[in-house]
Amino acid sequence: MNLYFRMLMLWLRNRRAPRTGVWDTVTTPFRVAPSDLDVLLHMNNGKYLTIMDLGRVDLMQRSGMWEGLNERGWYPVVAGQTITYRRSLKLGQRFDLRTRVVGFDDRWIFLEQTFLVGEVVHARAAVRARFLKRRGGSVEHDELEGLVGGFPEHLELPDWMVEWAENTRIAR
Repeated sequence: MNLYFRMLMLWLRNRRAPRTGVWDTVTTPFRVAPSDLDVLLHMNNGKYLTIMDLGRVDLMQRSGMWEGLNERGWYPVVAGQTITYRRSLKLGQRFDLRTRVVGFDDRWIFLEQTFLVGEVVHARAAVRARFLKRRGGSVEHDELEGLVGGFPEHLELPDWMVEWAENTRIAR
């Protein structure tokens, strides 16, 4: 239920929020809610992943990409993610989630999502995602490039992300 409330609040906020580019870093503010806590009274590990969904939606909505995806009948799916936790988030604590596209390969889009209190990193995650078509099949690289108006030259996928994607692939 908490996710739906946060999604509604995000949608309402984004109706007035300034537009951003899909290649920009988007900062999404949050506060740790009682329903986010585990038995040790800090934010549950799984909640980080749920909140990361909202950060990616924020990036897609504010950049206008969400509308383009819906018009084409495409939708994003997460294929893999890894997260490192550095510091706990406690009840009532305000934090920001920064989301940015890191790069692409011929099949995947890679993102970085960072949880911060002020400028102090509490957790950082890498996400590997792709886009699927509601009628079936995957969105091809050139189709996605057409949607976003081309891929910038400055995005270069770090070697460790390429290795991570290869090492975590599940054989068919």
